[in-house]
Amino acid sequence: MKVSFPRLGSATLAIKTLFESLGWEVVPPPPSSKRTLTLGTRYSPEFICFPFKVNVGNYLEALEKGADTIVMLGGCGPCRFGYYAQIQRLILQDLGYQFDMIVLELPQRSWREFLGGIRKLTRGNSLKEIRRAIQLTWAKILAIDEVEEKVRQVRPRELTKGATTRAYGKALGLIDRAKDPEAIETAQKAALQEIGRVPTRSRNDVLRVGLVGEFYTVLEPFANQDIERLLGEMGVEVVRFLTVSEWVRNNLVRSSESKKRREEIHQAAYPYIRNFVGGHGQESVGETVLHARSGCDGVIHLLPFACMPEITARSVLSRVSRDLVLPILSLSLDEQTGKAGIITRLEAFVDLLARRRRVGSSVLRPARAEISR
Repeated sequence: MKVSFPRLGSATLAIKTLFESLGWEVVPPPPSSKRTLTLGTRYSPEFICFPFKVNVGNYLEALEKGADTIVMLGGCGPCRFGYYAQIQRLILQDLGYQFDMIVLELPQRSWREFLGGIRKLTRGNSLKEIRRAIQLTWAKILAIDEVEEKVRQVRPRELTKGATTRAYGKALGLIDRAKDPEAIETAQKAALQEIGRVPTRSRNDVLRVGLVGEFYTVLEPFANQDIERLLGEMGVEVVRFLTVSEWVRNNLVRSSESKKRREEIHQAAYPYIRNFVGGHGQESVGETVLHARSGCDGVIHLLPFACMPEITARSVLSRVSRDLVLPILSLSLDEQTGKAGIITRLEAFVDLLARRRRVGSSVLRPARAEISR
């Protein structure tokens, strides 16, 4: 059997490792591109979520390459992610493709269905093999997250534009080629050294911008027009709480540490939004408040067009912006979004932040023109 899955930024490398370690022949979809989006948009409902369309394009390109099994994560309501798998399966079947789809439902929705999906993935594997696959995957997730954190710190201080991005590509290659825990640890150290060798200037005046929003649009560079790279090359350090490892801790592991962190985010959001609204809507608000408390100069909120949880969050963030005197830029993303438009809006936002830093935020407070949509 040849298994494939939707791309999710650099985490794609860790997901590939999981399936390879379980003995599957992996057919990763090509990097998401204009063709991916064109295919997904052509066969998806017009007003469905943007990530849905990109995922359909991923599946079609993987099936063209010979994949016969698709693995995806299931969701829960009220977000429409909860029925992605069912609709995507019907779309692909209507197009004449023969394949098997394994849906891993989130444990909080149904432990029975989650374990059922795990059994399909691990049929024929011993407990030792399963444990090793999980350990390798988790080690790569942690390594990638740490390298990306280093990249976000170095890129706004690089002397030569693009040097950090090139080093980051080499670093991911080192991690991707590692096949055992010791090799992953060695690759992680080498990757961090690769990033650390990028020539930088000593700067203490770098602007810091928090990044919040819907999970997929925050973590998939194709979906957000590679916003972290764009901001970094504008001299802005990006700060984000949402990472793959953090998501795993919150949704699959449920450790005491992750529970404490989740409660901190919900408490920060409580004055503005008190209940779960689906997706990451509540988290987007809470994380924005925490970014303000940590001294970020502004926050960028990413959301797919027509994403109800994030639209709810966006309406609340205007109040957060006024109360905390915090510039917030909300970017709604879909197949019509162009990189030139995103760059223009980012440049204007960064200019605003730089001006506030120079003259002092209190001077600009009466204008209250701190949120742009």
